[in-house]
Amino acid sequence: MAWRVLADADAVALAAARLMIQAAAEAIEQRGRFRLVLAGGRTPEAAYRLLAHQVSDWARWECYFGDERCLPADHAERNSQMAERALLSRVPLAPGQVHPIAAERGAEEAAAAYARIIRAAAPFDLVLLGVGEDGHTASLFPGRPLDPEAWVIPVHDAPKPPPDRVSLGLRGLQSSRQLLVLATGAGKREALRGWRAGAALPIAQVCRDRRVTLLLDEAADPGAGPAVS
Repeated sequence: MAWRVLADADAVALAAARLMIQAAAEAIEQRGRFRLVLAGGRTPEAAYRLLAHQVSDWARWECYFGDERCLPADHAERNSQMAERALLSRVPLAPGQVHPIAAERGAEEAAAAYARIIRAAAPFDLVLLGVGEDGHTASLFPGRPLDPEAWVIPVHDAPKPPPDRVSLGLRGLQSSRQLLVLATGAGKREALRGWRAGAALPIAQVCRDRRVTLLLDEAADPGAGPAVS
């Protein structure tokens, strides 16, 4: 696992955009398409805005989502709407290239439907992940058992609103040729320190024994020391 410490959140977003473009070029050359799982959050959003200015063979992209809030389809707080504003509406993607989670149908029904989509699409070329201050990633929160065989799960009673969500499970997130994790801000430092120390955080469980690049800024840097993979 590669840990790269950059100056600030803007540098992390720029590096992430460049890595996604590079991964897309390699996947398209080798397999004819690029399958990407998008994340929510401020730093991914900044990366998407930069990504929208890059040159790529956009007709060969397929975009999926790591998690979604159970809100109306056009709600501004949905990850799909954020990605639409920052990236998807700004590059030449056909509607069939974007695969949102129908979380407006409720967590159980949407999870079952999206699991069929994810199983058919895997393995992905790149899964983008964020890290919460508690070590959660996507909508996999600490203190909850994670089924290693779960492609997509319904989430209820989430510790942050809204309480109902849909998230790719361990198998869904791990079914990728590489994972790209973004972490910025001092609030992420303790979670990253715990990850380094081997704490059983969701982000650590997803990334265990995988090809991972972690981009973090100086504010989030937990200090020198060997990374745990």
